[in-house]
Amino acid sequence: METDNQWMERALQLAEYGRGTVSPNPMVGCVIVHNDLIIGEGWHRKYGGPHAEVRAVEDAEKKGNGHLLSASTAYVTLEPCSHTGKTPPCADLLVSKQLKRVVICNDDPNPLVSGRGIKRMEAAGIEITTQVLAEQGSELNKRFFTSMVSKRPYVILKWAETADGFLGYAEGPPVRISGELSNMRVHKWRTEEDAILVGYNTARMDNPKLNVRHWSGTNPVRIVLDRYLQLSENLHLFNRSQPTIVVNYKQETVLPAEPERYANASSLAYIKLEPGGGEINRMLYALYQRKIQSVFVEGGAAVISSFLESGSWDEIRRCQGPSIIGNGIKAPSPQGILQGSEKVEKDLWTYYSRV
Repeated sequence: METDNQWMERALQLAEYGRGTVSPNPMVGCVIVHNDLIIGEGWHRKYGGPHAEVRAVEDAEKKGNGHLLSASTAYVTLEPCSHTGKTPPCADLLVSKQLKRVVICNDDPNPLVSGRGIKRMEAAGIEITTQVLAEQGSELNKRFFTSMVSKRPYVILKWAETADGFLGYAEGPPVRISGELSNMRVHKWRTEEDAILVGYNTARMDNPKLNVRHWSGTNPVRIVLDRYLQLSENLHLFNRSQPTIVVNYKQETVLPAEPERYANASSLAYIKLEPGGGEINRMLYALYQRKIQSVFVEGGAAVISSFLESGSWDEIRRCQGPSIIGNGIKAPSPQGILQGSEKVEKDLWTYYSRV
């Protein structure tokens, strides 16, 4: 079992390389081992591209190790798929290569897989071991699992507040609260999520770009709540530099064939909600239908409070800067379980989880 853990640790490391590029697919890594030596490894690198098992088998064959596959063990962080999507079933590939054993970190909750991959391999005589480092795998793919099980995106609430507990002034220009390193960190986080969301007042008063100009990576889909379509077309949000969704009461755009984040960079889409209770949950379901797997909520106060009240959130990341302004928009009170804190220059970051 200790040896299984060792090789699964490596598979999880490989899977991490796919962060920010494979959603709405899960991050998956695969290591193929023969006589305690890695003979091939790979990870899912990009949505629509070859899966981890395919890359690991190809790696083994390129290195001249193909003849060893039938006497080898594959360590894979998620149950190999059993259906044809963008690529052929990985379970069939492992069967065709006559792997001796397959060790799996997590079962796949996707209804198209959900145990079928395991059954297919077992029927072919492959020895199967499951739930190896399952907790680590669940943490790695918490966005994917939340989407599959809860039918909503994984939600991260982030805000920066002054030392005296304000988000900024009630009127006027935005207040700079966090330092440069914190800002870079936030932009890095943006590259890891499918979408970034702000409310009407934040869009109107701050005119944010919501891109990743301080980090290298993919811009998230921008989401803005504008119930009555009153925001100015001159805002950065509508500059057609990255996909943008407007959640409103008046207009709806047909669901795209591909996930929203892979739509044309100039796409501007609309999600129509009927007025009434449960708006946050109804919006999240509509985003789930558009294959948005995670949402980074950056404000403002009313929007964050609405998410907290709905209970449909997963993490809080709060930055407390050193400045004092005396009055303004009061910051929300964190909820959930404190997971830790750290200092970044003069900023104090605290992290909470709902469960």
